[in-house]
Amino acid sequence: MPVYTKTGDDGTTSLLFGGRVSKADLRTEAYGTMDQAVSAMGLARALCSEEHVKGILLRVQREMFTLGAELATDPAQRDKLVEHFGQITSEMVAALERHIDDVGSRVDLPRAFVVPGGSAGSGALDLARSIARGAERRVVALKDSGQLANPEVLRYLNRLSDLLFMLARLEDINLPVELATESERAG
Repeated sequence: MPVYTKTGDDGTTSLLFGGRVSKADLRTEAYGTMDQAVSAMGLARALCSEEHVKGILLRVQREMFTLGAELATDPAQRDKLVEHFGQITSEMVAALERHIDDVGSRVDLPRAFVVPGGSAGSGALDLARSIARGAERRVVALKDSGQLANPEVLRYLNRLSDLLFMLARLEDINLPVELATESERAG
């Protein structure tokens, strides 16, 4: 079975449970950017040395497939989505908050701007964070256009970028301060 279908050659793509939209549609932009964040989290997981960080990343990556399914489903097909994939819930958002609080109790946040790249793992986490922020902006555009059925999706993405920031700091917890952070210096 070939990977290519040629159905997207006209610039459209299929949504879950039916329907086609432009590959430049707000919905497609949102789940496409979210997919980039999931891939960056995979890179981070491969590069991180902290097992605790890797475990959290894998769990979040799996939840992001649910988030992607929500974004790739026309609101008219929402019942099918919930039946087959589930949805992002307030409990999932609360779990992210618990992880943020746990990591926050273990690391001292720097008092300076953090220049990404203290280590390969934290650099990849900061990359994933910045991509997650892009996905969040795309979901805001979806919400502003009246196409976001579940407000928990936006809350989840907002917490996700905070979690990724904290995980990057945890990944670098054993680095000397000068390697883990850099001060923004006025010229």
